[in-house]
Amino acid sequence: MKRPAWRECLSYAVYYAPRGRPRLLLLGETIAQRYLEPTDHLIGVIGEPGTGKSSLIRGMFPGLELTNDDAGVNVRPLPLVQMYREGRFRAQTFHLDARFEMAFTQTFELVDAVRAALRDNRRVVVENFDAIYPALGINAQIMAGIGEEIIVVRPDLFGPFPEDLFQAVRGTAVFRRMAHTAEDITAMVLEQDFAYPHPQIHSDIPRGFVMEFDEAPPNLRLDELEAKVREIINAALPVCYTDEDHISVGADRFPCSGPRIHLSNTAEIEGFRIVPELIYDELNGTHCLVGFVGAPKAKHFLGRHLPPEPR
Repeated sequence: MKRPAWRECLSYAVYYAPRGRPRLLLLGETIAQRYLEPTDHLIGVIGEPGTGKSSLIRGMFPGLELTNDDAGVNVRPLPLVQMYREGRFRAQTFHLDARFEMAFTQTFELVDAVRAALRDNRRVVVENFDAIYPALGINAQIMAGIGEEIIVVRPDLFGPFPEDLFQAVRGTAVFRRMAHTAEDITAMVLEQDFAYPHPQIHSDIPRGFVMEFDEAPPNLRLDELEAKVREIINAALPVCYTDEDHISVGADRFPCSGPRIHLSNTAEIEGFRIVPELIYDELNGTHCLVGFVGAPKAKHFLGRHLPPEPR
């Protein structure tokens, strides 16, 4: 079967990792439409805890029942393992959180179950794929790593391998949480101190955020806004998950579409700053408030592991 040109030419694709759940689900759907093929049976998703791996999987595979306990649901016994033990796979697609499941099931049995499902032309979506790959020994046909960004790769014989992808996203999600917490504090200050309604359009930029307004907020002093946000940051207030649509910052409850992707304390925000003037986007006709956190992002590169030169 002839492969699409994008598959032969794709090195990797990089997306900003959305902070809100609806945008993360939508991006998962987009990734599936662009890169997933019907013949892909082994899919790996990699990232640190709390980065939105489960939401990305839900977007890529709508209706797939996740078997970890992210939402307080723990499917026991694991359908993949149960059907393997019964000798018959009655479903087409299975979810496996390798790191979570290895606490309950021997690794060799998980590996045998995955291999048996693949031989039976079933699809297995493995969350935390890097945890089981050393024992499995089979690289995924498509992998997604999520941290500050979402990196999509289609490995070949020479990689990238799961550990490469994990190292590329490892430790980067803190900047995503940092930007998200700073963004919500800024929106909260705009509402409470300046009486401006919550901006409806939010955009992602490297280690920062963009709030878009249809009209420039009158008499808004960005230096004063930045100072008030810094006061909250320096106050070291706790940031807590309240429910699926809200967080709390100190004693204040605030709406948020990605309440799990936050720092635990405002004092963890580093290098907060607001661009000193609104930026007008002529194509969209919006006035953009831009904020940054942390240090500028360094470039990364995911390479292949080429075979050694012949002697």
